Amino acid sequence: MKLNTISILLIITSILLSCKSNTALPDPLKAGWKGNSVCDVVEENKTLRVLKCTFAPGVGHDRHFHAPHFGYTLSGSTFRIKDTTGTREVNVPTGSSFYSKGTVWHEVLNVGDSTAVFLIMEPK
Repeated sequence: MKLNTISILLIITSILLSCKSNTALPDPLKAGWKGNSVCDVVEENKTLRVLKCTFAPGVGHDRHFHAPHFGYTLSGSTFRIKDTTGTREVNVPTGSSFYSKGTVWHEVLNVGDSTAVFLIMEPK
């Protein structure tokens, strides 16, 4: 069976569309918590976006996705995290840092007794 150019283009388009990231979910800036923003833009330019995200006790972050990013914890707390691997509680100490290749989706809730503050740096 010989494929013609239109068939090949349709196959390639189908593959590319199936690999597209889930744009139905908001990014961390737009996600917020129960209609209120939890992240503010600290810096944004052609190569980088830096967010400062603040979570008082009992405040979370509605389900959202992340592009690849580096994070730094200005003030830590304990979080309940729900994602593709399940639900867990994690103590995030002040001064900790992390790198993520991206997150398909997650949602978090500050279950600790202190306000947590993170810097999230996203290369463009």
